[in-house]
Amino acid sequence: MIRTLILSFLVIMTTPAWAADMASELVEIQSRWDEIQYRLPEDKQEAAFEKLARETEQLVSGYPDKAEPLIWQGIVLSTYAGAKGGLGALGVVKDAKTALEKAIEIDPDALNGSAYTSLGSLYYQVPGWPLGFSDDDKAKAYLQKALALNPDGLDPNYFFGDFLLEQDQPQRARVYLQKALAAQARPGRSIADAGRKQEAKKRLDQI
Repeated sequence: MIRTLILSFLVIMTTPAWAADMASELVEIQSRWDEIQYRLPEDKQEAAFEKLARETEQLVSGYPDKAEPLIWQGIVLSTYAGAKGGLGALGVVKDAKTALEKAIEIDPDALNGSAYTSLGSLYYQVPGWPLGFSDDDKAKAYLQKALALNPDGLDPNYFFGDFLLEQDQPQRARVYLQKALAAQARPGRSIADAGRKQEAKKRLDQI
């Protein structure tokens, strides 16, 4: 018991204060994103994501050499672009791509390879040249890297399944979408888990 307490104390003492602060701020960003994406009416999402994008920009400025804030900046900007729509969203999508690429340069394994998942999803969902940078080969490569790092994860399996469905490979897509439905719950992500699994079920219903 005493040894356990000493070890716990040492862990606390050796954890930099900035790490705890960054983790706390990331949880706030993550929780707010979950609420906006899956609980807020669609007509209110654009303004909410725009505000959250400003907050993630401040977070990145505070921790410029850390991958995690950049990953969440990429995620927030991606969904903001989706809510915004139209030509005005293309610049936002490119900013998301830049943030995710920077995150990979710093730490490709951060957040279980989430930068690969998000970047891969962008490459198959954005318009093609000359407006966008759509590239199915790059999408597949990034999504497979995400799966290699997090083979049982909800998001990597969902997005690879969705990608395969877009590629007219429904039977292969079914395998990954079913795996997404079976993914274990993520701590503190009950809203996102329920929302993403509902999306996976809708994709399965299309097959």
